[in-house]
Amino acid sequence: MKDEPAPIAVAMALALAATVALGLARFSYALLLPPMRAELGWNYFVAGAMNTANAAGYFVGALLAPRWLARLDARRVVVLSGLGTAVVLAAHAIAFNDASLYALRLLAGIGSAGMFVGGGLLAARLAQKAQRPGLVLGLFYGGTGVGIVASALVVPPLDWRSAWIVLGVGAALCTATVARAARGLDSKPAAQAAAIRIHWISLAPAMIAYLLFGLGYIGYMTFIVTLLREQGVAPALVIAFYILLGLGVIASSWLWAGTIDRARGGEALALLNGLLALATALPVLSKHPIAITVSGVLFGCVLLSVVASTTAFVRHNLPPAAWAAGISAFTIVFAAGQIVGPSLIGWISDGPGGLPRGLLWSAAFLAGAVLLALSQRPLSRPST
Repeated sequence: MKDEPAPIAVAMALALAATVALGLARFSYALLLPPMRAELGWNYFVAGAMNTANAAGYFVGALLAPRWLARLDARRVVVLSGLGTAVVLAAHAIAFNDASLYALRLLAGIGSAGMFVGGGLLAARLAQKAQRPGLVLGLFYGGTGVGIVASALVVPPLDWRSAWIVLGVGAALCTATVARAARGLDSKPAAQAAAIRIHWISLAPAMIAYLLFGLGYIGYMTFIVTLLREQGVAPALVIAFYILLGLGVIASSWLWAGTIDRARGGEALALLNGLLALATALPVLSKHPIAITVSGVLFGCVLLSVVASTTAFVRHNLPPAAWAAGISAFTIVFAAGQIVGPSLIGWISDGPGGLPRGLLWSAAFLAGAVLLALSQRPLSRPST
């Protein structure tokens, strides 16, 4: 229809689902961690375990998402998940012990997975009628950067309890915008995917590489702000660093769209993980402001393009009826890596070498993802 919104405009609105799922519900935690850790007396292991609980919830949500999407249309899954996430984020403000915070981080992860998988499916279907499908997918996942920037602007002036309330309100407003943008999109239930056989062994290198990505990147996103503060970086510069990281996530939509469109195997996944490994190691190897700035910008410019590359891989190698199952499967292995990553890196950081040693391990996991992704070849034909 003549007045139908352009795919790019719809993708930008859908991107607010990623803003909530990752930007507000997960990555804002890095900014909230220092004041929460100081007030609640956490060591690095407990601090990381809070994000492990969030990742465990995300894992549960990723396992449940195919069932939700088989029974409900994708738009409804996204909206219900978003509203639930908004309530849970605001409830962090009234938590008074570690047990309640663990439970809330878990619930936030479940809601985030519903938003992310459902939103990713809507974006994949939208990309079918776009001239630049890689850009549509990049815009959706780049919405995480909006959440990172918003968190960097909103969180630091507030005490951590007030900040969680503001994040919850923001999540509700974003969800309302997504609900409106998704009207008219193909959001029908994905029940027909059950009839499709997917040869998972042929996808194993990419999926294991994605597992290592989840294991490696989360250490950086959990502890980088704490590391910078321990290194004596001025609070204003830490905020600027996080804003630049978020802006990099937004810019990544355009930077890697062509690479994602062209890659049929694991080449894009390998390249992007290699750049992330470099970005993760930089602030450990050098405390110079230029090294720190390059680290944040490079990490932001690559982070969510790794996620977009796996969605594109699914689109290139599986038939449309199997997209929901494929996206969910990659989300599950991604979540599995994130479950182990924060606690593992926190445990390492509690030992000799502190946070710098922990982040070097994160970089090593990302480097391992490069080697595995390089061995992933395109499927000879779509699985049937």
